[in-house]
Amino acid sequence: MPVTPSTYHAGAAAMNPPLSISRRYPEVAAELRQMISNGNFAVGDKMPAERHLAEQLDVSRALLREALIMLEIQGLVEVRQGSGVYIVRLPDGGTPKGDDSDIGPFELMQARQVLESSIAEVAALTVTKADIEALQRILQIQEQEVQEGITDYSSDEQFHLRVAQATQNSVLAESVNRLWLQRRGSPMWEQLHRHITNTTYWQRWLDDHRAVLNALKRKDPVAARHAMWQHLENVRETLLLLSDVDAPEFDGYLFQSLPITLSKPEEKA
Repeated sequence: MPVTPSTYHAGAAAMNPPLSISRRYPEVAAELRQMISNGNFAVGDKMPAERHLAEQLDVSRALLREALIMLEIQGLVEVRQGSGVYIVRLPDGGTPKGDDSDIGPFELMQARQVLESSIAEVAALTVTKADIEALQRILQIQEQEVQEGITDYSSDEQFHLRVAQATQNSVLAESVNRLWLQRRGSPMWEQLHRHITNTTYWQRWLDDHRAVLNALKRKDPVAARHAMWQHLENVRETLLLLSDVDAPEFDGYLFQSLPITLSKPEEKA
């Protein structure tokens, strides 16, 4: 039988089924729901501190944080800033509310860190004068927003999208755009930010953006990659710290980042 395009694609589809990756946080959320259903907690009870729950379930605290956000969306727990997590409703045995396809905020940050640091490296080699001028205008808007106490993520999004566009590669630019679309449409991301009231971190992120732009101006790919990686690491750590729901005596432990080592840019004379 001759191989035609249609038979080839059909055979390829059979040999390569659609990629399906199960996310761990819905499983952890299900374990927590089961603990509540089994009578381990009553309405009004405070759950153990995050570090203890993470050790008990043998998961990272970032993963546990995402599972707790999911339970909060389902209306089972209430996160009280500086106090802890409290049971407000017992599971009713029905299908829990929530979208298991939603990407957890820290999983999303990890993906951005890997992708956007590499994109910044490429952008340093392909950036144009028009790109630099556009990024400078965005930074001016961000500076004004920081001065006026405005916490609008649109300028932050525009900065990252413009860095991706500076690669002159539409696939890379669209990849970053999709990650931001996922972020904007994520109930878990929205729920996380409801607990973040401290906005002093914006100045630090603005400084990070300046470091990225300066590396692009110098057309230094190593410095650009390092600056973007460090910026998104700072964002990840800030979100973990500011969204912590344990008591104020929390010892500041933060989750380990990806075990990837970046060569620091060489100092130029």
